[in-house]
Amino acid sequence: MQLGNDLNILVVTPHFYPENFRINDFAEEFVKRGHDITVLTAVPDYPDGKFHVGYGLFKRARESRNGVKIYRAPLIPRGSGSNVRLALNYISFVVGAIFTSLFLLKNKLDIIFVFEPSPITVGIPAIFLKKIKKIPLCFWVLDLWPESVVSAGNLKSSFIPRILNPIVRYIYKHSDRILVSSNGFMNSIVDKGVRKDKIEFFPQWAEPIFKPIKPTKYLLGNIPENSFKIMFAGNIGEAQDFPSILEAAKILKNITNIQWIILGGGRRESWVKTKIDEYGLEKCFHMLGSFPLEKMPEFYAHADAMLVSLKDNYIFSITIPAKVQTYLACGKPVLAMINGEGGKVVLDANAGLVCPAERPDRLVENILEMNKLGVEDISKMGKNARKYYEENFERSFLFKKIENTFKTMCLSTKSN
Repeated sequence: MQLGNDLNILVVTPHFYPENFRINDFAEEFVKRGHDITVLTAVPDYPDGKFHVGYGLFKRARESRNGVKIYRAPLIPRGSGSNVRLALNYISFVVGAIFTSLFLLKNKLDIIFVFEPSPITVGIPAIFLKKIKKIPLCFWVLDLWPESVVSAGNLKSSFIPRILNPIVRYIYKHSDRILVSSNGFMNSIVDKGVRKDKIEFFPQWAEPIFKPIKPTKYLLGNIPENSFKIMFAGNIGEAQDFPSILEAAKILKNITNIQWIILGGGRRESWVKTKIDEYGLEKCFHMLGSFPLEKMPEFYAHADAMLVSLKDNYIFSITIPAKVQTYLACGKPVLAMINGEGGKVVLDANAGLVCPAERPDRLVENILEMNKLGVEDISKMGKNARKYYEENFERSFLFKKIENTFKTMCLSTKSN
């Protein structure tokens, strides 16, 4: 095989279109680059916990989208996201994906690429195919197991790490290359018996639609256009620490110029709505719901600052939340209530203000400070954000990097 040749790439991922994950962008872009892309994924059930309209256990099990061939494995939907349902969801995907992978045995494949936003068990069907096809496997770690499971509070029992650690070690051992979305993941993976030279930093990027744009039609309803608008976009879950966000909003609720806009949904959404009523935040804290990915830059354009927050624990301190890249790509100032790697990115970029996790009092101070800044200073933060994104997370650079990694892995396998 020559380095210039196109590749037959199998992507194994628990999530794919119509679910909104960056692997969608990866797959379609690599088709444009001349590669043959097959995706082994699940029947879509995220984020609502039920199958998307038009899909079922064996309904639309095979389809094609923009040149990407898609094979969907049956699984038990995650439902309300209880521990039991999540476990059944994860296990059923492994079983369903191994069964579905049998239909891929005759396909010409050069390499397997695993996209792991969670759970790490997505690697098991990939290893099954790797052993049969005798091809290299590249594993992209976006969620560090078992640490993230324990930290998120999904599984609190002390024996959970003892169950998961052997599985994690097995998956890492049988991966030929491990990519990490944060440098903070390195030590944990090395501690599980992986050589450091087998690990490569490969951060997330923002889709091409995320770029600075000027507001056109006003999308925020009755929220005053001349207010200082703080916008959060993404999952409303345990990890995002909405108790601290709401506490900050409660402290500031009498400053009518400051408005909070929340885009997205998740397990804590109903709880947040209850607290809005309890704290009397109806006039300043607005839950607008979820919107298609392609609409997000239009919403961002109306924000004065974008908010990112995570709870105070070790796993989150070594993570770069994916929303940071989208905020930077759109050239927006960032208010960050996080520890570690994510906060460091914002500070290195000189693109916003950072305070420790779970410190609503400090978040309030930063909001008041940013609210006092002039248009020129806010604009400079936004320009710094975009510049840092282009220098560190730019999409075409990262895609070329991983493309070369794949080709080198394939050459190495051929020569052995």
